[in-house]
Amino acid sequence: MADESRGTVERVFAGRVDAVPDIIAFVAGAARAWGVHPRRLMQLELAVEEAVVNICLYAYEVPPGEVLVRVEPGEERFVVELVDEGVPFDPLAVEEPDLRAGAGERELGGLGIVLVRRVMDEVGYAREAGRNVLRLVIRRT
Repeated sequence: MADESRGTVERVFAGRVDAVPDIIAFVAGAARAWGVHPRRLMQLELAVEEAVVNICLYAYEVPPGEVLVRVEPGEERFVVELVDEGVPFDPLAVEEPDLRAGAGERELGGLGIVLVRRVMDEVGYAREAGRNVLRLVIRRT
């Protein structure tokens, strides 16, 4: 395998929930080699888990599909791209739930992307060549 602390590395995983630990291990190994602070690493793992579970559960009309995971260490930023060929879905376009409302007053769901947005330094989405690309960015410290 390539030196994960330098340059872009990617792997394709089955889009199944039981693949989530392997995906997290792949991302965490590269992030650790790049020097992500342990606290930030926990946040990255949490965001990746949340995003990948949603891809596994909702992206494909006929599951399982695949998830391409690309990690790109840079000078100051560590980027993770999660790419799927599922139905078009921009999680950033979904209105954030009212967190002040009680659990019984809120619609179910929607908290995962709130969590991802709060723990990542940047979150982006694009639909490219028939694929969803969710981009998670974290700084080293």
